[in-house]
Amino acid sequence: MAGTRAAIRYAKALLSLALSEKKADKVNDDMKAIANTISENEELANVLSNSVIKTDVKKAALLAIFPKLSNLTSGLFDLLIINKRIDILPAVAEKYSVLFDEHQGKEIAQVTTAVPLTKDLEEKVLAKVKTLTSKTVKLESIVDESILGGFILRVGDKQFDASISNKLNKLKRELILN
Repeated sequence: MAGTRAAIRYAKALLSLALSEKKADKVNDDMKAIANTISENEELANVLSNSVIKTDVKKAALLAIFPKLSNLTSGLFDLLIINKRIDILPAVAEKYSVLFDEHQGKEIAQVTTAVPLTKDLEEKVLAKVKTLTSKTVKLESIVDESILGGFILRVGDKQFDASISNKLNKLKRELILN
């Protein structure tokens, strides 16, 4: 939890600096590349979180993997290393992208369904989401067979659960109470 709060603070500070230097787009590209690469490469994640590996080795590895970073991103590496927080780099990268999207007026809507969304259904969901928010919305589809049917829609901090499993759980609770 503390790592998450720290990641948010670093991400906010980086976004503020990037906006003032008019490099927020470039830094966002860097952060997306960093988050994707670390999430796809377990070895790199282990190197960053391993306290036995020296920080100069970690920095050299990061700079070798990401040679064309903005000076603000490489400055973030330095700051995280100095503060002994390089292990939260993936979280900082993810939080930065979220904060950048919020700053741009974009929002992510997550739709969880039991089967993959069809194009037609995806368009209907997007139309419904746009009535809920005035922001530009990007739809993120998640398939989870455990919901049995229906869907779960999350937009920002709001959630609408129209899944079959939720309805069955409500019915079960009602039967138990009666």
